[in-house]
Amino acid sequence: MSSNPRRIRESRTPESASRLFSFPARIYWEDTDAGGVVYHARYLHFFERARTEWFRASGYSQHTLRKEAGVVFVVHRMDIAFNAPARLDDLLTATVMAGERRSASFVVHQHLLRDNESKLLVEASVRIACVDADTFRPRPIPDHLLMLQEIAKS
Repeated sequence: MSSNPRRIRESRTPESASRLFSFPARIYWEDTDAGGVVYHARYLHFFERARTEWFRASGYSQHTLRKEAGVVFVVHRMDIAFNAPARLDDLLTATVMAGERRSASFVVHQHLLRDNESKLLVEASVRIACVDADTFRPRPIPDHLLMLQEIAKS
């Protein structure tokens, strides 16, 4: 694994011009049950961290988005499939790939893979909504934030 935790590489799917963002993770005792298997809700933590680092790699921290742009991005909906368990001490890679965009939301597709075997453990489709930082009401994604040029216009 690269020493740079925020590596971006081209997608391997030729029909997509999107970029795939990858973020490393390791399974610790706190992530597991007594048998050393990751508790299902903990996968959401790995996905959240990967999305946060994806924004940061694009030049926007959560703090900057709130203070300078007046918006926050929140999870509106998530569809998730648990394909295989992760276990204590596994090295994983969480990925983020932007998908379809609407005026006030966009979708990201996320995978959690076990390193060295590229086994797909968990996959999710996440709709992210743009909301006003003060009122938490939906609002259009500001034009200058379409820096996430990977977000494809539908």
